[in-house]
Amino acid sequence: MTVIDDVRALIDRLAPGPICDDCVADRLGLSVRQHANHKTHELAGSNGFERRKDICSMCYGEKLVIRRLK
Repeated sequence: MTVIDDVRALIDRLAPGPICDDCVADRLGLSVRQHANHKTHELAGSNGFERRKDICSMCYGEKLVIRRLK
């Protein structure tokens, strides 16, 4: 699987709960947060993925998050 596949699968597992880039990077063991940020930007706006400011379902911080609407 590619990194974007891993990111997509993580978001799908949490759906409809949102997740921030920091938690994506942490959960997937990505070395840099920007890598998660790049992949979530790629997914945003396609196939039901939504990116907006909200409360992360993992760390409960108010941040820019991504989620998949079911």
